[in-house]
Amino acid sequence: MRRPGPGRRKDNIVQLDGETILFPIIGDPIAQVRSPRYLTEILAARGVNAIVPPVHVHRDHVAATLESFRHLQNLRGVVVTIPHKIASIECCDVVSERARFVGSVNVIHKDAEGRLIGDNVDGYGYLDGIRALGFEVKDKCALLVGAGGAGSAVAYEILDRGAAHLSIADLDATRRDRIIAALDARFPGRVGPGSDDPTGMDLVANVTPCGMRAGDPFPADPAKMHAGQFVADAITRPEVSPMVAAARALGCKTMTGAGMFNAEAERLVDFLLGQGLPPYPAKEEEAA
Repeated sequence: MRRPGPGRRKDNIVQLDGETILFPIIGDPIAQVRSPRYLTEILAARGVNAIVPPVHVHRDHVAATLESFRHLQNLRGVVVTIPHKIASIECCDVVSERARFVGSVNVIHKDAEGRLIGDNVDGYGYLDGIRALGFEVKDKCALLVGAGGAGSAVAYEILDRGAAHLSIADLDATRRDRIIAALDARFPGRVGPGSDDPTGMDLVANVTPCGMRAGDPFPADPAKMHAGQFVADAITRPEVSPMVAAARALGCKTMTGAGMFNAEAERLVDFLLGQGLPPYPAKEEEAA
């Protein structure tokens, strides 16, 4: 059973009154984000009197903004979007192992003492979205295209959930090799370089913008895919990416970017409400 959140109600109506809790989302720019509406609706569905207002923060003012948030009594957490995920980790008092590995956070919970506890659930949402559609990565071989911030989080989660082997492809070979080396230290012998060739893979995962614009190349070659593979994409526009459309034509099971978004949104709300936090000491333990 879920713990009651702040201002818990018996209906699903979004409130806005003196008891409303704030969970702002910060970014630069911010006009493009979909999260404020959907996260607020999830909070309302859970009976929590809270909203997720968009806050436009210049990259030079991230630290000052997060420091000021410590002092707002009705602010209990923050969602972080581009380009602030890397800068925000330096402002946190506690971060999860996966956030520390990836080097960025996308959600912060503020505890009763004003401490900022950070996590990165990009990978968690991606893999939960795939699981919800019936695919388990444990003991499977996976190809991941994209080794940026979100890609690194997905790579970590694929291996942390027990994949037999992960191949990583990225146009930036230096970045690819850096994340492979870091992952190999954490998950020895289970990760290496890949390409756009999905032959022999159980999971084909794209975490790049490829497919958002007309004429983009396929992240992975559909001509070498087969119906037994699961193909997942992180992009949400178009709703069905060209790679997912091609995979579906072959009979592959697939996940669109919306699947990742929906699964990650639930996890973001969990964390904002203080559920699933990484272990950290109480104030008295710190003092001791």
